[in-house]
Amino acid sequence: MPVVEAERLTKDYLTGFWRKVPKRSLDGLTLEIRENEVFGFLGPNGAGKTTTIKLLMNLIFPTSGSARILGCPPGDPSMLRRIGYLPEQPYFYDYLTAGELLDYFAQFYGYDAAERRRRVDRFLERVGLASSRDVQLRKFSKGMAQRCGLAQAILHDPEVIFLDEPMSGLDPVGRREVRDLILELKREGRTVFFSTHILPDAETLCDRVGVLSEGRLRGCGSVQELVSMEVQGMEIVFELPPGAAPPEGIEFTQTGDRYRWQVPEAELYAAIDRLRQSRARVVSVIRIRPSLEDYFFGLVKK
Repeated sequence: MPVVEAERLTKDYLTGFWRKVPKRSLDGLTLEIRENEVFGFLGPNGAGKTTTIKLLMNLIFPTSGSARILGCPPGDPSMLRRIGYLPEQPYFYDYLTAGELLDYFAQFYGYDAAERRRRVDRFLERVGLASSRDVQLRKFSKGMAQRCGLAQAILHDPEVIFLDEPMSGLDPVGRREVRDLILELKREGRTVFFSTHILPDAETLCDRVGVLSEGRLRGCGSVQELVSMEVQGMEIVFELPPGAAPPEGIEFTQTGDRYRWQVPEAELYAAIDRLRQSRARVVSVIRIRPSLEDYFFGLVKK
C-alpha cells in the first residue's frame, strides 16, 4: 500500500487586482510514493513543487482531486503525529536557542522533561548543532537554521518525512551531512519525500524521482527508467610523453597534462591503436551516458 497518494490533485490561484482570473499552479497530479523509499520531486522554480507539499500538509486546499498519507486524508490528527515536515523557508522564534526551540516542539508530542532533554541532545548531534545548543537562533546562519529545521522535522521519529528544498542555504559540508542523514533515515525504514533543484543530489539519493514542469508531472520512475541507458559514445583519457603530439585530425580537450577524446563506441579500438602509435598512455575509458540533468533539461525545454 502506498504511504503517499495523490489523485488528480489540482490547485488554482486567483490572480489580478480588479478582475481576478484563475492561474493553475498544479494540474491533475497523480502520484504514489512507496514505503521506505527516498522520492525526489524535481522541477524549476514555479513548477508547483511547494504547492504540492503544502496541499499534502493541509496548509492549502485543492481546487479538485484528493490525497492520502498513511491511508488518511491530509490534516487527520492521527496521521499528523506520524509525519515530519520542513518547509522551504522555515521561520522560528529567533529569540529562542536551538535547544529551547526543539524542547518547545517536543512538548507537542507529550514527552516528559527527561525524554525531551534526551531527544534534543540526540537530534542536535545528528544535524551537527550540538555545540550551538545554547545559541539564539537570530545568531544562526541560514544553513544552521536549516539544520535546526531538519532536527525539528525528525524529532518525534516520524514514519514519513517531507522536506521542501532541504539543501537550501547549505555549504558543501552541510549538504553532505544532510545527504547522509536522508540515507540514514531510509536505513531506519522511513520514507522521505523531498523537493530539490540540485540534480546530482537527487541522482545520488533517490530510489525514484518525479519531474514537474508548469504544474504537470512530466516523468516519474527510477533514474535508470527515466534516463536512456544507451551509450552515447566513449571518452578516452590519455597522457603523452614529453615532446609527443596527439594524433592529427582528432578533436580533444586538454586538462593539465591529460587529454580527453570522445569517439563512437564502434571506433574505440581503432582510436586506442592510433594513440599507441603516438606513444600515448591510456589512463581510462569511460562510457558516456545521458544523466538525470540531461533528461530534466530536455523536459523543461519541451
